[in-house]
Amino acid sequence: MSFEPFNGMTPPNEWKARLVKDIAVVNERSIKKSDRIDTIQYIDIAAVNHRNIDQLQTFKLNDAPSRARRIVQDNDILISTVRPNLKHYTMIRKAEPDMIASTGFAVISPKRVHPDFLYYYLTSDSYTRYLTQIAEGQTSAYPAFNSDIIENTVIYLPPENEQCEIGEMLASVDKKIELNNAINKNLEEMTQALFKRWFVDFEFPNENVEPYKSSGGEFEESELGLIPKGWKIGRIGDIASNRTQTVRPEEIPSGTKYIGLEHIPRKKLAISHFGVSDELESNKLWFYKGDILFGKLRPYFHKVSIAPFDGVCSTDILSINSKRDEFYGYLVFQLFSERLVDYVTQSSNGTKMPRTNWRDMSNYSIVIPPMEIAEKFTTVVRGFVSMMTNNIYENMNLSNIRDTLLPKLMSGEIRIPVEQDHSAPYLPMVAERSANYQP
Repeated sequence: MSFEPFNGMTPPNEWKARLVKDIAVVNERSIKKSDRIDTIQYIDIAAVNHRNIDQLQTFKLNDAPSRARRIVQDNDILISTVRPNLKHYTMIRKAEPDMIASTGFAVISPKRVHPDFLYYYLTSDSYTRYLTQIAEGQTSAYPAFNSDIIENTVIYLPPENEQCEIGEMLASVDKKIELNNAINKNLEEMTQALFKRWFVDFEFPNENVEPYKSSGGEFEESELGLIPKGWKIGRIGDIASNRTQTVRPEEIPSGTKYIGLEHIPRKKLAISHFGVSDELESNKLWFYKGDILFGKLRPYFHKVSIAPFDGVCSTDILSINSKRDEFYGYLVFQLFSERLVDYVTQSSNGTKMPRTNWRDMSNYSIVIPPMEIAEKFTTVVRGFVSMMTNNIYENMNLSNIRDTLLPKLMSGEIRIPVEQDHSAPYLPMVAERSANYQP
């Protein structure tokens, strides 16, 4: 099977056919015994989703997973060789010191090609479908392909300055998406800090708008330690409910948004991508905009996010909402807290595939603040969720624009006028990394 580029369109005459292995190196560097590496920043497959890295993991090299072997450099392209349809791919524009990727990735190092051009070519939907067909045709236990499939792919290269223009145009869209993601992260961190100040440090504003604890607020003993006078001890189940409305695949309207565990990032409240329901084959759960989605499989992955729309989700996800709107914000950050995640992890069932459940989670002990305090915090959280959701929708539109333009630019159906030589910014990098490279 060979890759038919972009619906079989014939590229412009001046574009040159090249094998990937003639313009890039796949899996160029791996850790050797002679390497003096103590601590690594590890990228595993689960942490990479639709061009984003959810979170790097830090390990002492001796404690790292056995698959932590691939050395990553600036502008390397990472494509998972396992289940390529899940789009575990990204580009490392600036590698962290001692950044190591799983051997489950093909790590592609551009040499004689603009890095962005190659990145978007190899992560186009057309090419992902090609890799998926090959992976699903294998007899292994799970769909996978060998990295030589990428090495022996023929791609068509426009002149250098046109590669640069195409790559920079597509990259500019992703940079705006990254900016929105960074804004969401900052909003999340600020609101999380406010949660800690009000409900952990008990410095919420008193009736004189002064920090309660620092202003001599009264406390009383409880099973969870000292708490402000008048506050209560309860359970998550006192303020939250779990949606359990299942739906069969044939009952789901076509085009309904779908969220699986692979769509929920680690330690981020903002969901950045999703699927659609059209190819689902098993029962799912309904969820609604604003629900807190909690991944119950391997809860230590800390997959807790806010739904930005209505849809259906995997049955390995709990869809949770507050019984009273006043407690919504407080509930969000209780469910997102490390303390709760640690609690449900310890009580989860199963060794290889531990799962938590609503029964255990609902029994988690919490301090319940007065309704007026919880309502003030919810007002802040609602504002944060509104801004976060707007950024998510903007990112969806930007992604659609990028994915619509990408095949047209890569096939030459749309040409970018090139008025000057823009290849200079990447040529030194290419020359440096090609110095010892022989095709």
